[in-house]
Amino acid sequence: MRLFTAVFSITIISSVLLIATHIGALDRQANKNNPLLDPTQFDTVLNNKKVALFELKNNKCKAFFTNYGARIVSLNVPDKKGIMTDVVLGFGSIKQFITAGGFYGSAIGRFGNRIAKGTFVIDGQTYHLPLNNGVNTLHGGPQGFHSIVWDANRLNDSTLQFSYKSPNGEMGFPGNLDVKITYQLLRGATLKIDYKTTTDKKTVINLTNHTYFNLNGEGSGSVLEHKLQIFADKYTPVDSTLIPTGELASVKNTPFNFLTPKTIGKNIEEENEQLKKGKGYDHNFVLNGKGSAHKAAMVTGDKSGIIMTVITDEPGLQFYSGNFMMGKNKMKNGSTDRLRTAFALETQHFPDSPNQPAFPSTELNPGQVYHSVSVYKFSVIK
Repeated sequence: MRLFTAVFSITIISSVLLIATHIGALDRQANKNNPLLDPTQFDTVLNNKKVALFELKNNKCKAFFTNYGARIVSLNVPDKKGIMTDVVLGFGSIKQFITAGGFYGSAIGRFGNRIAKGTFVIDGQTYHLPLNNGVNTLHGGPQGFHSIVWDANRLNDSTLQFSYKSPNGEMGFPGNLDVKITYQLLRGATLKIDYKTTTDKKTVINLTNHTYFNLNGEGSGSVLEHKLQIFADKYTPVDSTLIPTGELASVKNTPFNFLTPKTIGKNIEEENEQLKKGKGYDHNFVLNGKGSAHKAAMVTGDKSGIIMTVITDEPGLQFYSGNFMMGKNKMKNGSTDRLRTAFALETQHFPDSPNQPAFPSTELNPGQVYHSVSVYKFSVIK
């Protein structure tokens, strides 16, 4: 009897160990593209302001942010098998964000995209901005909103608000700005970004976010097989410095036609003057929707089956195919940011709008409120 009991006990223990091992394997698989972030690597002080890592979650997804640059660090959504997948490229520490530079996951301002030769005119007065992209100013200048430590206020488990008071003359722009950017995880796997700004002096404003996405997961390789659809009949061709020429050109019979879904890589190597200038796609698309919220783009990860739908009230969308990624930076899961291992879809007004009267205006007057909303909704192939 004792022998039977002992054998039975050993069998039970072995079964428990086997089950535990299996569960552990599943956990490791589930976290394959969802590495744990260490909050201590974000706990520091920059410019006399505390920096930290913030977590938001709901019933379907989880996201991490830092107030350095009001950045998205990680966004975990379920793939077609239900495995949580981190679809955002980011770093595991503030030190790495600073060392790498650039705009990984960051809020962009005061003016997203390029301003030609760093100058523009408001009511007869010329304003001069520092140049940080050849002969032009890019994304608000070298110390734009991506380099600011924002004040953070976690409103609830799924909502985080960043605020910043940008002083008159910062990076050459006029007006004292009161800026609020609110990230919210909506029901299901959906991220909403809400931008609000006021000014005390006439100025220009164009806020966006520069997250790098890979819907197969960070570190999963090239995005060239992702399928992309952009709801735009036209785009804005650029000169050799990537400043729009002013033309609104038809996408028909060009590599820029994404009206019907196609892979990002299908036409990217074609002989095309615009692709040569951007070293791939780095262009603003003129969205068909006007005014209120409209669908801007849909992207599908070829391996994960994750679909990202972008909805915005902005008139433009900058599609960037990761052409200048050099593999020099180690991401939070240990991979590197190699060429075209991520893409960006930046909702926006058009580049260089302050110098292009035919483009939608980016001017903001005292008493007005700049308010823009963009939504990134995640689902899976059925």
